[in-house]
Amino acid sequence: MEKTYSLTAHYDEFQEVKYVSRYQSGTLPNGFALQLGAGAKKRSGGGGLPRWSRREICLLSGLVFAAGLCVILTCMLVLKYLAAEGDSYCLEGCQEKKAFLRASRFLSANMDATIDPCQDFYSFACGGWLRRHGIPEDKLVYGTIGAIAEQNEAKLRALLSRPVRRRAATSAERKVKEFFRSCLNRAEIDRLGPRPMLETQGVYSAAVLFSLTVSLDDRNTSRYVIRIDQDGLTLPERTLYLGQDEESEKILAAYRVFMERLLTLLGAEHVEQKAQEILQLEQHLANLKWKRLLDRIFHDNFSEDEEVVLLATDYMHKVSDLIRVTPSRILHNYMLWRIVVVLSEHLSTPFRDAIHELSKEMEGNEKQLELGKVCLSQANKHFGMALGALFVEEYFSSASKAKVQQLVEDIKYILDQRLDELDWMDEETRRAARAKLQYMMVMIGYPDFLLKPEAIDKEYEFEVDEKTYFKNILNSIAFSIRLSVKKIRQEVDKSAWLLPPQALNAYYLPNKNQMVFPAGILQPTLYDPEFPQSLNYGGIGTIIGHELTHGYDDWGGQYDRHGNLVHWWTETSYSKFLKKAQCIVNLYDNFTVYNQRVNGKHTLGENIADMGGLKLAYYAYQKWVREHGPEHPLHHLKYTHDQLFFIAFAQNWCIKRRSQSIYLQVLTDKHAPEHYRVLGSVSQFEEFGRVFHCPKNSPMNPVHKCSVW
Repeated sequence: MEKTYSLTAHYDEFQEVKYVSRYQSGTLPNGFALQLGAGAKKRSGGGGLPRWSRREICLLSGLVFAAGLCVILTCMLVLKYLAAEGDSYCLEGCQEKKAFLRASRFLSANMDATIDPCQDFYSFACGGWLRRHGIPEDKLVYGTIGAIAEQNEAKLRALLSRPVRRRAATSAERKVKEFFRSCLNRAEIDRLGPRPMLETQGVYSAAVLFSLTVSLDDRNTSRYVIRIDQDGLTLPERTLYLGQDEESEKILAAYRVFMERLLTLLGAEHVEQKAQEILQLEQHLANLKWKRLLDRIFHDNFSEDEEVVLLATDYMHKVSDLIRVTPSRILHNYMLWRIVVVLSEHLSTPFRDAIHELSKEMEGNEKQLELGKVCLSQANKHFGMALGALFVEEYFSSASKAKVQQLVEDIKYILDQRLDELDWMDEETRRAARAKLQYMMVMIGYPDFLLKPEAIDKEYEFEVDEKTYFKNILNSIAFSIRLSVKKIRQEVDKSAWLLPPQALNAYYLPNKNQMVFPAGILQPTLYDPEFPQSLNYGGIGTIIGHELTHGYDDWGGQYDRHGNLVHWWTETSYSKFLKKAQCIVNLYDNFTVYNQRVNGKHTLGENIADMGGLKLAYYAYQKWVREHGPEHPLHHLKYTHDQLFFIAFAQNWCIKRRSQSIYLQVLTDKHAPEHYRVLGSVSQFEEFGRVFHCPKNSPMNPVHKCSVW
């Protein structure tokens, strides 16, 4: 905006200089020429009037010329000033008008105004979007947030296609672009077939019988510990191996076909027998003896007195018995299978086709992801920060970072106020909750080191070659494992980012007491600095409130201000918290989708965060209005900005899922289905019923409401 105004001003000044030059050369406007001619004729006639000397005539002509010129210049300056004022007003006013019109069209296109918002607010807010959109063939889920993902992907792919600027051997920019091209080289990958898997020796990152990670010690977050937990299943949920219903039996049958197909591609013999033996072992799942394995992985970094956090201890005890009775041949085949299933997506087309067939049966996606999208996903996974540096340089400004920071501070301020209003919390617990809020770290946009290319290079100190995609993957995995192992003796960096800045996500880490909002999620339509603030607070604001509330839900609330797993509640306050949380469990237990009941206990943390985030963002918006005054109405929409706030919140979750995806979501996801994320939140918020004038005891305004924060 500022640049456009500046160029317009310079253009007007240039035109003004040109006009002055014309007048000084004697080429006057016609009006002045006629007046001068008439005056000269009168004075030359009779009538007793005195004769004018040539000198007097010249002097008079000069005075008239000067006076006329002054009038013209004055008029031009006035017109220029008015034009500039008008342009300035239009640049600001017209731009706001365009942004508001864009927002109005977006909202109204998504809505279905024929539905009563007090009966089903989700269908009211999202009915138009649901009616107009299908699920793309290569996707399981599609929604308004999915559209933002597509915009981000297009930007990232364009950045990767640009020529390399820093060609040094250590350049992270060169590596991510060559990695991307190596993935796109499907002809070379197909030519090699299964050979990269069969010929390569190295360190793999595959959970075999258990997972082993280096992570923060929950009880002392100033250090890292080795964490061991049950793992090693290929299917996403344990109950799928049991074949308890028709859907899980179909998935289990498809998995067996998938195993046989991959083993055949790798040249194995007796594939049906091997597949059945591996499947039976996975159905029991086992573990290994720890000390010998840890010695091999951690070398000199592991000692006899090293602390290991062992989770799922009952599982671990049962594993030993299973290992004793399982032939070593089957254990060997199972371990190889786990490596194969993790890495086969990086092999030739027949392997990708087999993976797609299993995915189609499990989740319902009709078409494989286009190769460019697959390769972008891998570039994000293995070179996230290198790609993120390119993204923020082009698409996220420091001004946006500052504006979002203020929005976060407003929402934190409201939570601080809410703590005083909670009648179920005693003073001791309130002080601890407030201390946690004050210590909470907020990170927005991107880590500062991304502005320094040499610092990014150090994140990727491994070889990359355009012609060896599979080897590039293994190099990345081996490098990541080395970094993890080194952490055991390193000081914890609590400012480290878990996700790269282009990620379309946000998160709260309880063991760091840290909220992170990457640049990838701070994009239109979740956040647009030109949109009305009602939409920004209803969009990204409710997500910020959601993550903030995670610090005080049934899980995050167990960690103190330093991120340590410490019970900071008094027993009285915690007992009341649990009672209020149980109300939410019961509420969501009564929701069903495709004849599946939502698990209120499993989804409790996310439901508390949804409900709390909505309240915090709404009251933060009211604070903004008090400080800045009411916003201009959106043209063509009859709704108030308070109503638009709730509509924007609901439209975050305009989403369609395939039926198989819904089955797995209810089975495995900690989030409730999107329909109920909206209905469960707005129906329990008193302000929603008031804003939409919902009658008492209507579906969206029940008399008895659940509330924690």
